Amino acid sequence: MIGAAPGPEYGGSAADGVPVSHRIFTWSNLVSFSRFLISFPILWLYHSSGGEVDTLLVALVIYGILSDYLDGWLARRTGTVSELGKALDPIADKTCAFVLFAYTTWAGIIPAWFFGAVVVRDALIMTGSLWIRRHRNKLPMAVISGKVSVNALAAYWLSAVFLPEITTVQLFFMGSAVALMIFSFIDYFHRFRELMEGASFN
Repeated sequence: MIGAAPGPEYGGSAADGVPVSHRIFTWSNLVSFSRFLISFPILWLYHSSGGEVDTLLVALVIYGILSDYLDGWLARRTGTVSELGKALDPIADKTCAFVLFAYTTWAGIIPAWFFGAVVVRDALIMTGSLWIRRHRNKLPMAVISGKVSVNALAAYWLSAVFLPEITTVQLFFMGSAVALMIFSFIDYFHRFRELMEGASFN
């Protein structure tokens, strides 16, 4: 049953007081999976409307942003933090960002260097997570600064797509996104070193 209480199959650590299961069908995982898919209807609505602001499109973007917090909240609230969820959450973030930024880079809205920086950063973070998974036999959860940087990326994408004439706003959100990507990458690297030196996590 989706979102059921923890059962005997829970085998993860509880180092931070949060048990981790191997459940697949949970409400939080469902929310993460929906974010994995949401970039495609967003692009279709944007393309089919000729770049016009559409209420449904805006609603989907807002849902995408809120769902990044909703899935984690649901997992903790219902006691259904899972190994799959720890992987699905960042994959959904990065897939959604990749699809949206790839399209807008192709359309000449976002500079190619910015898209390249996003791809390289995300690839390095994913590689680090897989390295930890290989050596510690479990995945670490996303850091808070990483979540904030995803929101900054979303703000930049929205300003570039819907406010193309207001370059000051675009530059502000671009600068904010770059600064937060650098900060969160340093945060991830610091966390990587801690975990590889044996720090506990769940």
